[in-house]
Amino acid sequence: MPKKNDIVRLTIERCGLAGEGISHLDGQVVFVSGGIPGEVCDVQLLKVGKTAIWGRVHALVDGSPARVAADCPYYPKCGGCQFRHMRYSAELETKRRRVEDALRRIGGVDLPVSEILGAENTLRYRNKVQLPVAPGPRIGFFRARSHDVVNVEDCLLQPETASALRRAVLAWMLEWGVPAYEEETHTGLLRHLYLRFSRTQVLCCLVVNSAKPLPGEEALVSALRAAAPGLAGVAVSVNQERTNVVLGRELRSLWGHPWLDDTLCGLTFRISVPSFYQVNRDQAEVLYEQALAFAGLTGHELVLDLYCGIGTISLVMARRAGKVIGAEIVPSAVTDAKANAARNGITNADFLCGDAGTAAQHLAMQGLRPDVICVDPPRKGLSAEVCDAIADMAPARVVYVSCDPATLARDVRRLHESGYRPEKAVAVDMFPRTAHVETVVLLQREAG
Repeated sequence: MPKKNDIVRLTIERCGLAGEGISHLDGQVVFVSGGIPGEVCDVQLLKVGKTAIWGRVHALVDGSPARVAADCPYYPKCGGCQFRHMRYSAELETKRRRVEDALRRIGGVDLPVSEILGAENTLRYRNKVQLPVAPGPRIGFFRARSHDVVNVEDCLLQPETASALRRAVLAWMLEWGVPAYEEETHTGLLRHLYLRFSRTQVLCCLVVNSAKPLPGEEALVSALRAAAPGLAGVAVSVNQERTNVVLGRELRSLWGHPWLDDTLCGLTFRISVPSFYQVNRDQAEVLYEQALAFAGLTGHELVLDLYCGIGTISLVMARRAGKVIGAEIVPSAVTDAKANAARNGITNADFLCGDAGTAAQHLAMQGLRPDVICVDPPRKGLSAEVCDAIADMAPARVVYVSCDPATLARDVRRLHESGYRPEKAVAVDMFPRTAHVETVVLLQREAG
């Protein structure tokens, strides 16, 4: 019977959803942090459960040629990255296989993932940074599978300006005696440092546990402006809830404006603090071009874009479609989408606030049926009701953009059972060095 802290010799069989190696011991699955498929490792068992075991590589017996020395001093203590010990080419193939495996095991379809579109740049690509703050003060990232904050002075996934702003905030906290938020007691002031970047500017938002004015607000703004010459605005988000949600409902501006303008696929988008916007601009363009190719537009089609957010995919497709209707349940995002259409002079895109059912009713009242439906849902995927609504609208094609292979596979199965045959799948590495991967799947309505 295996016990905690035992050292056992295992062969890593494949990679799991979180990038860990997977093996088996006495009939139990073992998740091995730092393991690479094909390696033989001595593994220290950290937790022994009834159905699964968690461990880490203690020593390599037969290492993989894909293994490299990690280039980050905080890896693997910081939970932000999962693949810094692996060559990028091997990381890409691991992700491609993971999507293909999920489609087969969960989706019940033998659909090859024909390729994975890797990133030209795997460093400093993120345009959104969320840095939790903890007593110390510490500003960094959560340790893997915990809320323990690792003090990270510089992250290789973030722009260097993020590190300069972090240092300015840390100095302000020390000078003005600003207490860090303490999760267990729900006390302290500063919870997160939240940053957004366009191609030329940065927006800084401090998430706090009080609606009162901050200590030394003018000094803070001056320090931030000195740290980041491209600073467009400084804002405060008030979040007094006991929650893992980062941003609060109340937002106030300290200086400048609480939004950025950015260009994507040749279009200009206004991004507010809470707006959803892909964190890797270059790979987002690759992703949207793939979705556009799968849509097969000729200039005459009616496209319905569900989960349209601020209208990024909608407006990209509007340039090739007859008309696009975007549906989104977040009212502020719908407002931003309409403004983004006007900003780009696009007149064949409409946006409505509602879910798939609302969109179906809207189209039915006008006697319209979409030729193509594009969906880009959050990680939880589509509900059964949304899948049913899509089938009822009977588009010729469904383009599914997914950030989670497991929920993608589940929904592909549902749509397949409703008469939509999965035709093509391509993965896109939106988040290099992490376990996350995006996928675009084309589903075609079956005859009869």
